[in-house]
Amino acid sequence: MNQHAERDADRDEQRDDDHLADVEPGAGCTEIWEHLSERRENHDDEE
Repeated sequence: MNQHAERDADRDEQRDDDHLADVEPGAGCTEIWEHLSERRENHDDEE
């Protein structure tokens, strides 16, 4: 498998860190915790 095919396969699979896609690079623990808390609140509101 070439490099291009590997990247396409990676894109097709759900990544373990997809839930952090909206967190800015270099964010610290507090920012990540706040982001995850907000996501949980929004998810709970939808149910």
